[in-house]
Amino acid sequence: MYSEVIQDAVINLMKENRVTFASGTSITISNEVRKDLYENLNFFKSRLLLRPQEISNHPEIVRRLGLITINTALEIDIWGNVNSTHVLGKNIMNGIGGSGDFTRNAYVSIFTCPSLAKDGNISTIVPFCSHVDHHEHDVQVIITDQGIADLRGKDPTQRANVIIDNCVHPSYKDQLRRYLSKTNSKGHIPLDLKHAFDMHLRFAETGSMKE
Repeated sequence: MYSEVIQDAVINLMKENRVTFASGTSITISNEVRKDLYENLNFFKSRLLLRPQEISNHPEIVRRLGLITINTALEIDIWGNVNSTHVLGKNIMNGIGGSGDFTRNAYVSIFTCPSLAKDGNISTIVPFCSHVDHHEHDVQVIITDQGIADLRGKDPTQRANVIIDNCVHPSYKDQLRRYLSKTNSKGHIPLDLKHAFDMHLRFAETGSMKE
């Protein structure tokens, strides 16, 4: 594993011999996992390497290694754009971190998120992202708990269909299919500006994206 931050899951996978070596800039782990790491330094010392961020996130190195990168998203739209940082486009949840360095230079770039948030009141797949950190040209694969959408080689409408079919929670599929069916198909990206943020507006007004 070649990353910027090494977290609990990586340490646990090392103990199971699923990850044999990890390179990063920092180790951000829980107190319980930290205690385990310190008590077993002889096991971990040959499996962990910390480098300066100028190396771990260097675009040329990421590209040369041919990394398959995995980053998380707050929301993803049906065209393949990703919002990693802002809720409703204005309230910052977290920083972009090194996701741009890794995504834009990856051999295969993957984004993951659950299909639902806030007890099902939010669909993480929306008609159009309220904020864009990673645009559709850099996002190749999307994975949610519902399935996988491989966007490589697909035009915008094909991407929209495979994302809705494979990654959207069943409680929001019909809503997103109706949006797609009403879009202006004359454009390269058939975006309906009038209704692109209906789900966001509904959540802001009612606390749920559900119709």
